[in-house]
Amino acid sequence: MAIGALIIGDEILSGKRTDGHFAKVRGVLAQRGLAPAWVRYVGDDRPLLTATLRETFATGDVVFSFGGIGATPDDHTRQAAAAALNRPLFRHPDAIREIEARFGAQAYPHRVLMGEFPEGSTIIPNPVNRIPGFRIALDRGAHHFLPGFPEMAWPMIEWVLATLYPDLRADMQQGERAIVVFDAGESQLLPLMDQVVAGFPELKLFSLPHMLPDGGRQIELGVKGDTTRIDTALAQLMHGVSALGFRWEAAA
Repeated sequence: MAIGALIIGDEILSGKRTDGHFAKVRGVLAQRGLAPAWVRYVGDDRPLLTATLRETFATGDVVFSFGGIGATPDDHTRQAAAAALNRPLFRHPDAIREIEARFGAQAYPHRVLMGEFPEGSTIIPNPVNRIPGFRIALDRGAHHFLPGFPEMAWPMIEWVLATLYPDLRADMQQGERAIVVFDAGESQLLPLMDQVVAGFPELKLFSLPHMLPDGGRQIELGVKGDTTRIDTALAQLMHGVSALGFRWEAAA
């Protein structure tokens, strides 16, 4: 089951605000031995957001979406999700109860608009101000729509994982190991990389080249995945790099 993050808002793309949601998703998943498969950033553009959600709904992935679920004119996520699924918006009774419990008569006429979700949604409780997010589960996968405010969204991620996905954990312990190769080009190491990829298809190989201030170059070359296999794969990389005549040392 792949997990993705959708981060919405012009303020992120313009640089007015720095995104912290992706780092949070990465951190809470790492506690379960998991990692996000993708992240997408989208501005406050309803047609573009609708098209993006059509694509992400079709993946069957578990998706955490942040931002745009308010009721101001620049919030489009609720409407775009409904359009992407060809479903109407409706006033979700559980959401309305939460909003009324928080605001009483002042919930009307505007705050209740934040309880209008695509048909078939269930709510995600908000421990800060009781204005909920919402979840849409399909035959494959589910989307979880959360506020853009970290102080609200992050406890809601924790609730979703603990309540809805208590058993969603990696089947094996994950790790990463690497070496730093000096004065080599990636093209010179490519046959070796291909050999390791072919020999360890369950692992991911990575190659991160760096140009040094003095004009030299180095490559961080490593593997990540099942900890019972990465040492063997790394040993093959070490042997291969030495056989090619390049100097290397263990990465920090």
